Amino acid sequence: MRTIRDLPALRARVHDWKEAGESVGLVPTMGALHAGHLALVQAARAACDRVIVTLFVNPRQFDRPEDLARYPRTEEGDATLLQPHGVDVLFAPDAATVYPPGFATSVSVAGLPDVLCGAHRPGHFDGVATVVTKLLLMTGATSAFFGEKDWQQLQVIRRLVADLNIPVRITGCPTVRERDGLALSSRNQRLGPPERLAAPALHREMATAAGAIARGAGVGDSLAAARSRLITAGFSQVEYLELRAGDTLALLEAPAAGARLFAAAWIGGVRLIDNIAV
Repeated sequence: MRTIRDLPALRARVHDWKEAGESVGLVPTMGALHAGHLALVQAARAACDRVIVTLFVNPRQFDRPEDLARYPRTEEGDATLLQPHGVDVLFAPDAATVYPPGFATSVSVAGLPDVLCGAHRPGHFDGVATVVTKLLLMTGATSAFFGEKDWQQLQVIRRLVADLNIPVRITGCPTVRERDGLALSSRNQRLGPPERLAAPALHREMATAAGAIARGAGVGDSLAAARSRLITAGFSQVEYLELRAGDTLALLEAPAAGARLFAAAWIGGVRLIDNIAV
């Protein structure tokens, strides 16, 4: 695996691959890698001839400066973790490479970012859409791999790729969980021992509510009960817990084909998100 930081060197490497007729898989990350990221790498390795992992903590998708400041930065450990997994290039640019002086463009997707995380994090998905568009074009990827834990992000990326005619296949990969059900996330590193013990309640209560709804229980009552149990379990705030269509993210009052339950909740000053099918 070679670490590359400048765009000309990356493009030269990708040019040689494409001249040889090889496909290029991209796994965009912000570092602090875990088994969920490695599952994306393995999916890319299985589907593509070459694999690029990007490592860039994107300042434009953080709505809270303190959240950006606290985000783990562990490049050396990330590189060591990736080394045995068949990654060809770790692209780790600095902010000036991604957003050079005078940068004045933003990619914005209408509709999909207006709910769920987008409603609580103004500008977040504009930052995501902009950096993902840049990374797709910078790497020349033929396929890109994203985790389904960030389901709303996945739908935004699929929409922008279709709308902008970017020639890349977007693949969503299943959420990877701890044995107790907690969805893997770089933010989990910030949970103290008591919060880590309580955090799996998010997935557990979502599964309980989803099962009740699937069996015909009222959506409102099921979700209200789940919110109450999460507060009792130690969560300080349930930002949202909603039943929505998986593709359009439209709010649902009853289960339908493709329906998903979405949640964001705070515990110990850490915001956790999750989603599951109903």
